[in-house]
Amino acid sequence: MNANQELITKFYTAFKNKDVAGMQDCYSDQATFSDPVFTDLNAAQVRAMWAMLIKSGKDMHVEFSAVKATENGATAHWDAHYTFSATGRKVWNQIDAQFLIEDGKIVQHRDHFDFYTWSKQSLGLTGKLLGWTSFLRNKVKKQASDKLAAYMSKNY
Repeated sequence: MNANQELITKFYTAFKNKDVAGMQDCYSDQATFSDPVFTDLNAAQVRAMWAMLIKSGKDMHVEFSAVKATENGATAHWDAHYTFSATGRKVWNQIDAQFLIEDGKIVQHRDHFDFYTWSKQSLGLTGKLLGWTSFLRNKVKKQASDKLAAYMSKNY
């Protein structure tokens, strides 16, 4: 296993063990993060996002696989199983991740998942009917952004 694979394995092992500090340590101070819900986060925001998600995801279970190194990064697949707190619905989110790594730290992290599949699981009928629309996607992004800002104001 090369250094990039080791870093990403360390990251997901920390995630699986709900070790927030271990996850946060894998990021550069210039890191960025984006996924279909949390977009264009800076290093402080991404560190806070993982802390918030781990603390609120009481029953969250994470599995990861297919960690592959590239010349200046890595890719991986991970699955998150949890109860969506806003609705109490069970979610199995399947995510593909891409990382840019410099000096042994993650500088760019992009997670990709099917928002419509996620919204059907997490929001039920609303997600099934509106999960494909930009209206619902933007509403969920705004709620996530507001929740992260509130979490950061209380904890950082």
